[in-house]
Amino acid sequence: MRLIEKITDSLANYLAAIAAVLVVVMMFHVSLDVFGKYFFAHPIEGTIEYVAAYYMVGIIFLPLAYVSRGEGQIMVDLFTQKLTGRKLRFLEGCVGICTLLYLGVFVWRTGVAAVEKTMQGEMWESSVDYVAVWPSRWFLPVGTAVMTLFVLHRVFLNFQGKTKPIVNEDDE
Repeated sequence: MRLIEKITDSLANYLAAIAAVLVVVMMFHVSLDVFGKYFFAHPIEGTIEYVAAYYMVGIIFLPLAYVSRGEGQIMVDLFTQKLTGRKLRFLEGCVGICTLLYLGVFVWRTGVAAVEKTMQGEMWESSVDYVAVWPSRWFLPVGTAVMTLFVLHRVFLNFQGKTKPIVNEDDE
């Protein structure tokens, strides 16, 4: 179990680092585009396409496991705030199983789409040329597959009673 946790943590950190780099690159890309547009009347062609196809998709999907590991998602404990210990861990395990089912289908379907778009060589038309966008299709299955590994590990720990239940920080 320790090895799985180590691998998942490493992958989550690596993908989050890639997403952080994408944020910085996007910032420079858009800034240069605006600078070129207003000072030289010559924007960078395809900026909108690169932002929409690569930067935003990578920023959203690559760090999913990192966010999940840190319990950074929004949680509402309206119905579970009175539960404690074993019952709450069991409920979290059941929710984890539902999450695994959803993630499994999501990884599968986005993986199939990524393969199809890769085979087609998917491209978007920009104002002067075409932008290959098929590589960005892989951000979805890769990011959610690593999140799936994390959730799977968390479910095992929940059912073994080896995790602390997730609590609202306001309750502590």
